[in-house]
Amino acid sequence: MNTPILGITMGDPAGIGPEIAAKALADPVVRKAARLLVIGDARVMTTAARLARADLAVRPLGRLADATWAPHLVEVLDLGNADPAAFAVGRVSALCGRAAYEYIERGVRLALAREIDAIVTAPISKEALAAAGLAHSGHTEILAELTGTRAYAMLLMGRDLRVIHVTTHVALRRVPDLVTRERVHRTIRLGHEAMRRLGLAAPRIAVCGLNPHAGEAGLFGDEEQLTIGPAIAEARVEGIDATGP
Repeated sequence: MNTPILGITMGDPAGIGPEIAAKALADPVVRKAARLLVIGDARVMTTAARLARADLAVRPLGRLADATWAPHLVEVLDLGNADPAAFAVGRVSALCGRAAYEYIERGVRLALAREIDAIVTAPISKEALAAAGLAHSGHTEILAELTGTRAYAMLLMGRDLRVIHVTTHVALRRVPDLVTRERVHRTIRLGHEAMRRLGLAAPRIAVCGLNPHAGEAGLFGDEEQLTIGPAIAEARVEGIDATGP
């Protein structure tokens, strides 16, 4: 039992997350890679497994210690907070927004206590979070708050390319004001540190411009000259291999 334990937060009960989780759990390749625990509502997962045509039985758990990791089971740490009779699938619901947040909260708590090795998050609805009175714009911000993390950014990962964002979940009209020298520099440093932690001894960071043609020497905007370029220069002085914009 040396494979990692991954806690899959079920996502919005009215959304596609439970079905995605069921399909993943039915994949033998996925099952072989880790010990998988759904953090959610067992009633919703039972319906999702049926809709996904996954040949799996759902087993509710009251605590992680009761997990058996049997290959034919969907083991759910059952918070029992999303009665299927109380919401409509595909509709925004305050109840579902609150439930989705509680799955993330429990997953983070288990991860911080080293009871699980990582969390995998199924989709949530920002609109449902707002309906529930939760002032969060997405997973990135929720995870930062729950872990007490001040310096953070969203990182997208592909096989050969990683993308880190200077801004996240804001209206497009606000972006230029948020592309400050300090924020760009901090994001470059976060990206560099993340790549080192992921095993890249000498990360290369290409910094995009904000404006068309990276501003064309100020013709289409001056953020590249006033904030982005100086942030890159500052990072290079620190020994970071950053280029652009």
